[in-house]
Amino acid sequence: MREKSATSDEPAHIMGGYTFNALHDYRMQPENGILPQRLHALPALILGDNPPALDNAAWREANVWHFAHLFLRGSGNDGDQILRLARLINSLFAAFVVALTGWWAWRIAGPAAALWATAFATACTTLLAHGPLATSDMAMTFFWLACPAAWWWHLRTRSVSSLTLSSACFAFACVAKFTSVLLPPTLFALTLVYFWRQRKALSQNASSTDLKLPALALSTLIHALTAWLVIWAFFGFRYAAQNPALPPGSFSFPWEYVGSGLGFPGTVIALCKSGHLLPEGYLYGLSHALKQSQARGAFLDGAYSIHGWVSFFPKTLLYKTSPALLGASLLGVALLIVTWGRRRTHPLITPAAGLHWHWFWPLALPFGVYWLISITSNLNIGHRHILPTYPALHILAGVGAVLAWQTVPAARRAWAHAAFALLLGFHALAAARIYPHYLAYFSPLAGGPENGYRHLVDSSLDWGQDFPGLRDWLVENRHPGEAVHFSYFGTDDLEHYGIKAQLLPSILDYREYRPWSWPGAGIYAISATMLQHVYQPVRGPWTPDNEAEYQACRALNPSFRRLKLNPSDPELIAQTPAIVWEARWRRFETLRFARLCHYLRLRGHDAQVGYSILLYRLDAQEIEAALERPFSVLLDTAESRSAKH
Repeated sequence: MREKSATSDEPAHIMGGYTFNALHDYRMQPENGILPQRLHALPALILGDNPPALDNAAWREANVWHFAHLFLRGSGNDGDQILRLARLINSLFAAFVVALTGWWAWRIAGPAAALWATAFATACTTLLAHGPLATSDMAMTFFWLACPAAWWWHLRTRSVSSLTLSSACFAFACVAKFTSVLLPPTLFALTLVYFWRQRKALSQNASSTDLKLPALALSTLIHALTAWLVIWAFFGFRYAAQNPALPPGSFSFPWEYVGSGLGFPGTVIALCKSGHLLPEGYLYGLSHALKQSQARGAFLDGAYSIHGWVSFFPKTLLYKTSPALLGASLLGVALLIVTWGRRRTHPLITPAAGLHWHWFWPLALPFGVYWLISITSNLNIGHRHILPTYPALHILAGVGAVLAWQTVPAARRAWAHAAFALLLGFHALAAARIYPHYLAYFSPLAGGPENGYRHLVDSSLDWGQDFPGLRDWLVENRHPGEAVHFSYFGTDDLEHYGIKAQLLPSILDYREYRPWSWPGAGIYAISATMLQHVYQPVRGPWTPDNEAEYQACRALNPSFRRLKLNPSDPELIAQTPAIVWEARWRRFETLRFARLCHYLRLRGHDAQVGYSILLYRLDAQEIEAALERPFSVLLDTAESRSAKH
């Protein structure tokens, strides 16, 4: 990721962690896991000699995006070095995930399975994409893998060391990301499975030991108390989120908004809030995460929704996973089923090297619970949200490689290993071919990365990571004096990368004001998320109603141009206040950009940068066709251009 700019969420994670570590204020971004953010911000704490002033709107309103820009790009700090080191810290979580994947495969089927599973994990484009990003996704992936394993080990051994490890894993998971709220029901399901297996063992072997309910209740209480203490410790053992010694401020959204409409979880949060049972920052972050998961703009295969689709995550798995990994994990499942069916009457493996079947339970149950919650979720914004399920695929592939050797006749064992070696080779080749654009990997089943923008956007493809690539493309391809128009989905600074462009409407832009402007001939660089108009006020395909409103706004164009030259034009201001003209302009600009993007989607792009930014070279006539000609002419022009492409 050293060749990539900051993704949309990374500056916010670093800045949130900095305010936690250095300022002991917990208002900025507590919804994304305080543990990884504190770790990501350690380089900022060491290298950030020039913190932003606290007498601005960004601080008062907990605007983490603007505050992060002030810190990383506007205060003289070495933002690039801070970002690199934050990514390095996060990559340790990826290393832990790979190591734990290998350990788990070893527990199931021995060292050969560990080697295979580790190899599949190391070459996984999904881990390579998100491992070195300063976000909370990889941390949660590690704890989602570690917590069930530690709890299962504790249920089986009941030792002090296993209790300590399991309690620590659960406690740190609670401050890693709010996905951890799924862990208690998952661990409860594992406990039921353990008791079922225990009763079966007792019926077959009278000498087997029994786990009593009082001991289990004590262990559960210790886990809960440990998590409670760790949560309080990470929030400085203070209830109030705001540091009273600093200038006052508020949360980014009022409590009344984030706490409304949450149902039973909201009632529990309100009780904890009234009784100060947990820190305010933690309760606010949980409420914010639950509120955002209720409805959120989403895009899939050209369709738009705010409540998501059941098919979203299954399709992202298909689109964003190499066919070789899918094939190897499915083969592993098939071989396990065959082995399970034959293990009583036709032992395939000697007892010394046998499969430890009980270790499948803490792997399969969390995998199933996570998928059940994911496919029913309204939050369909990124493939990264199923990242915790990938280690199970790698483990299945590793175990499958061992079973392929042991279940086939001796004369064909070499062919069995050759088949898995071939799958591993194709899996690694997929990663090598997409380097360094791992975030933009799309399977050939989805048409490859060139067509990724037709299927998914946001963090599945376009997260603002390709500013350096755009800069290099412009150096090589821009004509002297040619204008550049840019719309991006991100939080980094164009000027930091030497990109001079007229900014079109963008998302998460740190600028407080964008001057009035009119599109002209030149290069149009549109990031995929903006091109598909997922989070814009005018979403989806252009409609006759959009066209009617646009034409009504376009009739005001002469007045807009007069106000551009003279913002205090007495005749226009006398008729309508300036604030109303500003609102009219912003609506006109929104509709104009939506119409342009609709045209560009039909037209087809001229080039791509990192597969996430699409480039178009438009002359004056084409701009006129896209923005001024009647809607029917617009469609005809786009279709003719598309046919040429």
